[in-house]
Amino acid sequence: QVQLVESGGGLVQPGQSLRLSCAASGFTVDDYTIVWFRQAPGKERVGVSCIPSNSGSVLYNEAVKGRFTISRDSARNTVTLQMNMLKAEDAAVYYCATHLKRYCSWSPTAYDFWGQGTQVTVSS
Repeated sequence: QVQLVESGGGLVQPGQSLRLSCAASGFTVDDYTIVWFRQAPGKERVGVSCIPSNSGSVLYNEAVKGRFTISRDSARNTVTLQMNMLKAEDAAVYYCATHLKRYCSWSPTAYDFWGQGTQVTVSS
């Protein structure tokens, strides 16, 4: 059974960092693409970063490029999202997802399996 569980959200001040984790079970993160989305209140779910299982490069939303880093931890079967220099506009519920395929897509409808989400609040 495929499951994704996010953790690591919280309340931080602008300029601070958070590290989100997406723990996978029922499949191996090395074999399939994992994507992070975020959704702020009243807004659509937006792709943040994607790490494909093929030889392709990781992808970042332009809004987070240079501040966020996505990576795999094969030993823990986890994908992490290191978020630095957080801004108020980064506040949202963050979700990880997979479609058990090897390519990235920014469309939420492409993904079949989602975690429950973790809240990120950025406020002074």
